Amino acid sequence: MGQINSGTFKEEILKFWPIIRNSKTGGIESNNDNEIWALKDINLTVNKGEVLGIIGRNGAGKSTLLKILSRITSPTEGKIKINGKLASLLEVGTGFHPELTGRENIFLNGSILGMTKVDIQKKFDEIVNFSGIEKFIDTPVKRYSSGMYVRLAFAVAAHLEPEILIVDEVLAVGDQSFQDKCLGKMQSVSKSGRTILFVSHNLHAVRKLCQRGVLLENGVMIMEGDIDQVLTSYTQKKHKQAPKVDLPPAENSEPI
Repeated sequence: MGQINSGTFKEEILKFWPIIRNSKTGGIESNNDNEIWALKDINLTVNKGEVLGIIGRNGAGKSTLLKILSRITSPTEGKIKINGKLASLLEVGTGFHPELTGRENIFLNGSILGMTKVDIQKKFDEIVNFSGIEKFIDTPVKRYSSGMYVRLAFAVAAHLEPEILIVDEVLAVGDQSFQDKCLGKMQSVSKSGRTILFVSHNLHAVRKLCQRGVLLENGVMIMEGDIDQVLTSYTQKKHKQAPKVDLPPAENSEPI
């Protein structure tokens, strides 16, 4: 590698590895054309009490946007400004400590939202009843199934009265009856004047819950406006981008 006997094998590897990786280390600049931005030039304002639907194909940047708004991920550029207490329900596994029981996680999440122990206790029975996992409330959540986890996580996020509620596609884990129950609860939350950001591939649920929509494509916000118009645009794009499959005629086929 390089000059013969210029150093040990390890030294030569360290010397030429930046070139192999095409990184900026060692003065080798990366090719900016190969950079992929999860989100780019997003400029969005969500008003108090608004229910916003965020839609787009897989990989469009929806979940990344919610993670930035939830302050799980920091933006590379730009800034976000949030007024109010925020609770988010993203992918299964976030928000709860796996070693703690369901009961302990309820109090932990309430404390993070700034609630007192007395306030959490007032909501406790309502949370447990909504989740439907009363028998397992004192079991560590690491032993929960994904469905049980989502049930409790949504119940906590919705009932601890955050001013802003962020919900990702995670609700798809639950059964249909629980999804309907969650949509009903989110409608109730929105009518109380709280703000909801909702990501889902269930277009019927998005249309039923949201008044305004945002359409993301390859990390760029390509449309914003009335939810019906945004969903119509998304559906049309989806049909245009769907691959066409031409099946060859079957051998020895006869006309019908």
